[in-house]
Amino acid sequence: PVLTDDPSVLTACDAIDVLVEVTGTVEASAHVVLEAFDHGKHVVLVNAELDSMLGPILKAKADRSGVVVTNTDGDEPGVAMTLLRYLRSLGLRPVAAGNLKGIVDYYRNPETQRAFAEKNDQDARKVTSFADATKLSMEATVLANATGFQVGRRGMYGPACKDVREMAKLLPADQMLGTGLVDYALGAAPHTGAFVIVYEQSPPKKAQLAYYKLGDGPFYVFYTPYHLPHIQIASTIGRAVVHRDPTVAPIAGPVCEVVTVAKRDLKAGERLDGIGGFCAYGLIDNAAAARAVTALPIGLSEGCVLRRDVLKDNLLSFDDVELPGRRLVETLWWEQSVQWPLATRGVQPQSMDPARVEANP
Repeated sequence: PVLTDDPSVLTACDAIDVLVEVTGTVEASAHVVLEAFDHGKHVVLVNAELDSMLGPILKAKADRSGVVVTNTDGDEPGVAMTLLRYLRSLGLRPVAAGNLKGIVDYYRNPETQRAFAEKNDQDARKVTSFADATKLSMEATVLANATGFQVGRRGMYGPACKDVREMAKLLPADQMLGTGLVDYALGAAPHTGAFVIVYEQSPPKKAQLAYYKLGDGPFYVFYTPYHLPHIQIASTIGRAVVHRDPTVAPIAGPVCEVVTVAKRDLKAGERLDGIGGFCAYGLIDNAAAARAVTALPIGLSEGCVLRRDVLKDNLLSFDDVELPGRRLVETLWWEQSVQWPLATRGVQPQSMDPARVEANP
């Protein structure tokens, strides 16, 4: 075993085939991931914070380097994607997928979550992001970018229900059949894991699904009643190294992203404290909709200084803030926006400069 505070020891080590990134950071992890690619190493991301914002451009860079980048089985996006892939192999048509969530309260902060964090030996900011919808939105974005499914509205519907099987009748049928949906069930048994909804019209298949207690259709809910990141990650590592196949990775450019929303009334001159803080929470939105209003990604929010007052629950845009600048994640985000311009609808945020994009990334 080797313990080091220098990531380059790992990225440069010839004896290592795959790097597992678990920091939950954005800027620091971006540097490590690119260094791993440069040294021909696969990367498994247990980091929805980075993947939800920069997954598409990281996937493009991994492809150019001949390596795999993937999120992991065991976290909800990987659990959902593994189930979805299996259902497709059965000839079924997935039309929605998502998480099971126990609580969503946009206004939780590190102080309200401190006791819970200390009791469970966790970081208060991370626990805050679990409760205030930010982590939920980031995980849903990872899944959206891997499936092409969109959200029905900013923040998702998140219907409350007693059992996840009720979701077949609680999400809009037209949107499931149109774009496909990522969403979540609130308070539903089995209270953990992930679900996939499939659509089936074939009379013989419907008869079999009804016989085996899956309902009358045409929408059917399948679910995995657990997610075990520390155990299930082994399959993702093996899949990446042995088969060079990602468990869950973007299929192209951004489908969704996580935008920044004021958690309280914010004043000009305030410095935003980022994911899991006191200032803002993150909500998933369709990428085209977010770019149309130059929404500030939650992953870029830390360190931004407000140019003007922003009221509670209002969306923050690039034009509302001064970016810290000189960050790799800013360069990568703009590079991603240039590579997939349909997601930006031609909008260039005033605070972002395309000249920051390196000529040979």
